Amino acid sequence: MSVEEGWHTVEDGKKLYTKTWKTDGPAKTRLVFIHGFSDHCNAYNQFFPTLASKGIEVYAFDQRGWGRSVEEPKQRGHTGPTSRVLEDITSFLKTVIPCPIPLFLMGHSMGGGEVLLYMSTGPAEIRKHIRGYLLESPFVDFDPKSKPSSITVILGRLAGKVLPHHQLTNPLDVKLISRDPAVQQQFTEDDLCHDTGTLQGLAGMLDRTADLANGKVKIGDDAGEGGVTRVFIAHGDKDGITNYHATKALAERLQVKDKEFKTYAGYFHRLHDEPSPDREIFVDDVAAWILARSGDPVQVDGSRSKL
Repeated sequence: MSVEEGWHTVEDGKKLYTKTWKTDGPAKTRLVFIHGFSDHCNAYNQFFPTLASKGIEVYAFDQRGWGRSVEEPKQRGHTGPTSRVLEDITSFLKTVIPCPIPLFLMGHSMGGGEVLLYMSTGPAEIRKHIRGYLLESPFVDFDPKSKPSSITVILGRLAGKVLPHHQLTNPLDVKLISRDPAVQQQFTEDDLCHDTGTLQGLAGMLDRTADLANGKVKIGDDAGEGGVTRVFIAHGDKDGITNYHATKALAERLQVKDKEFKTYAGYFHRLHDEPSPDREIFVDDVAAWILARSGDPVQVDGSRSKL
């Protein structure tokens, strides 16, 4: 396994930090990964290297406002509106499309909510290249332990209309992230996990979760390659950050043929960062789901191309 770092310039000139985990031999499939709130692609420890060791090449980037894509403090959390967030994902996906091997899109937490929205509203010419979608602890709603009061949400949205770029620190409780003390300490000490959002960005995230939780986001059975939606949804039932029950309800509403919702009993928020052997169980499940759907040739405009 080897890694490659780089920069991707989005259409508006913004530079996003990128990293790729390459397989030792020919890759069986590719995975584009979207990270969560107060997170970055170098904080996923052994998750990406392990996937690469199984033949899954991982492409990730630090979203606008996060990680190494922040060049100065005033850019922290400056994600722009939801439209900008989705456009950045599209721009990055274009760097691996067309893809000669099956391509998958995965998101964790806030990134999982973004991927859900992308399944519904992303450009059809991009989605037709995506073999399947994976969601880890997606942000469909807050868990009660982390949910802000309704008055806080209302005031924040009002303020966001006047001061959209005003920064607000919203610390995550590291004890809810993982049961592993080493992972908790990692996030406490990581300066790139800055817990800072703008009022505009936070309002956009809240609006996305409200639409997802209320069933306003409609995902059809034709959101992926070959006109088929394939989706794997994973959530720990002890997650204290995103709401397990809201995710389960959304999964039950999805009217798609290839759908798997898996409960991880006793797991916290970062399923891939739970204590061993639980983290390995989750990673093996992700790899198995992807590889089980990677055997067929890639379809392009209704035809099949050779791998």
